[in-house]
Amino acid sequence: MTAVPEIDAFTRPYWDAAAEGRLLIRRCRDCARAHHYPREFCPYCWSESVTWERASGRATLYTWSVVHRNDLPPFGARTPYTAAVVDLAEGPRMMTEIVGCPEGDLRIGMDLEVTFREEGPQGVAVPVFGPAAR
Repeated sequence: MTAVPEIDAFTRPYWDAAAEGRLLIRRCRDCARAHHYPREFCPYCWSESVTWERASGRATLYTWSVVHRNDLPPFGARTPYTAAVVDLAEGPRMMTEIVGCPEGDLRIGMDLEVTFREEGPQGVAVPVFGPAAR
């Protein structure tokens, strides 16, 4: 098991952008709603007229849990870590990890910003979030 998902032709633009320090989301051209995780159709109106859009990288913390035990590699070597759900500024919710912030400083609604961590032998850039610069 790896922390890096398989990259295919559809998700390649997402991972290529991440390697350049940019977070992408998908937006429907018909209903104008943004969504994440990337899908080839809109989960709201089912339109296939969706496009990639650069996200601002800003988010707020919706919820989190500190993981103290995980037996699956490579996660066990990282414990404890903070698994979280964030609300992207563009609207969608995203599962992620919070970095650079002690558990005691976490607050629902706190401002966050995306950063990227290299994972796996290929060095795939994975989006994670930390406290926003003030």
